[in-house]
Formats: sequence, structure tokens, C-alpha cells
Amino acid sequence: MSLLSVENLRVSFTTYGRRTEVLRGVSLSIPEGAQRALVGESGSGKSVTMKAIMGLLPMPPARIEGGRILFEGRDLLTLPERDRIALRGTAMSMVFQDPMSSLNPVWTVGDQLRTILKYADRRLGRDRSSRGRQARVLEVLAQVRMREPERVAASFPIMLSGGMRQRVLIAMALLSQPRLLIADEPGTALDVITQAQILKLLQDLVTEQKLALLMITHNLGVVRQTASYTYLMNQGRIVEEGETQSLFEAPREQYTRDLIAAVPRLTGGAR
Repeated sequence: MSLLSVENLRVSFTTYGRRTEVLRGVSLSIPEGAQRALVGESGSGKSVTMKAIMGLLPMPPARIEGGRILFEGRDLLTLPERDRIALRGTAMSMVFQDPMSSLNPVWTVGDQLRTILKYADRRLGRDRSSRGRQARVLEVLAQVRMREPERVAASFPIMLSGGMRQRVLIAMALLSQPRLLIADEPGTALDVITQAQILKLLQDLVTEQKLALLMITHNLGVVRQTASYTYLMNQGRIVEEGETQSLFEAPREQYTRDLIAAVPRLTGGAR
């Protein structure tokens, strides 16, 4: 059985009195420990799909028109809001995009991580002391390869580089040891070397902690590095899916071929 299964999900938004369907029957599944990618151009519906899974859609103007989101066999769309919130940040967690603006600038990294852990413990009914929370914060910072966890925990975000902030966001997502990790454009605003380091870190963590990973991205290079199976999205639909290597080598849909052909290359006769 899949850890996560999205079945025929349809979502619409109302803007200026007009309702528009933005997800038109999206279906995907992620087995335990698997690495999947959801890829498509901007506006294709990737982030809406992710927010629907996490229960973060603004209701209204968003509305679930139909479908199911099954997590460990339970339909998240029928769960009471309290249970849905309890799952978010515990059994499933998310790495938000744009590390330069996703952290609170007036709190230290340690304060932010301890606060998140405090609420996660409360949801899970765990009685952890302040010292225990601090130990867990330093442990998870070490897991994301921070060389000086104590210094980083005492730092404000402005004191850290973009790559370090991205590692902090990954640490936040790992605090409560989730089973599903959703990464939304984790390389955004980073240089290519730092991006490669972050992608390698994610892959290592997924393997070490036996996590299922859903990578949300428009970057086809990221897809090839991080996912064994890819879903390609266009205008609110999954237009093609398959093993990543096969999809790149022998795409069936014209849209997939056009998207791959649009990737800039360093070789060729053109200037």
C-alpha cells in the first residue's frame, strides 16, 4: 500500500466572483521510502497540489471539488481539522521554498526550532523538557551537516548564508521525524554548487531516515538527480508519468518533448 495516494483530486478557486478549476483530476502515489518528483512549468498546479496534500489551501477562495487524499489509508479530506493539523508537521512535513525569506528574522534559529518542536511534542502527547528540546535541535542541525550546531542555533537568520538557511528549513521539517517529506523548490535562490549540495543532503537524509520524498520543481536537472519516478504536470493535469530515466529518454507526450527540448544546453551550433 502507498504511503500517500492522491486520487482524481479537483480543486477550484473563486476570484472576482468567478470560479476556476485549477486541478483537474490529479492522481499520484508515493510508496514508503520512495523518491518521486512532480514537475511542470510555473502555473501548472504543482504548489496547489502540495498545499492540498498538506491542508494549507486557503478555504475560501479554494474549494475541493472532488477526489481523495489517502495517507496510510486514511482520507485526509474527511479527517476532522484537529486530526489533520496533528498530522501536519509530525507524520508529514514540508521544506518551503525561498530560504532567504522563509525564516523569522527577529528570532534566533534555535528559538524557531524549539518552538516548532514544542508544538509537535504537544500534538504527539510527548512530555519533553526544555533541555531535551535543545538537545534535539542540536541533533537535527548536526543531521543536516551544520558544522557548529550551537553557533547556528544562537544565530539570527541574517547571520547565515543562503545554503545554511536552506539547511535550517530542512532541519525544521525533520524535527518530528516525519514519514513523508515534501520539498518545494529546495534549490530556489541558491547558486548551482550550493544547490547540488542541498540536493545531495536531501537524498542522504531520505536514505538514512527511510523517508518518502515528493520533490516539487520546474527544474528538470533537479528531477534527474533526486527522483526515480516523475509526474509531469500541465494546466492542472498529470499529462505523463513514468520512471525518470525512461521519461527523459523516450517521452510519449508532445508537451514532455517540448519541455525537455526547452532546457538550455552548453553544446550545439547555436550561440
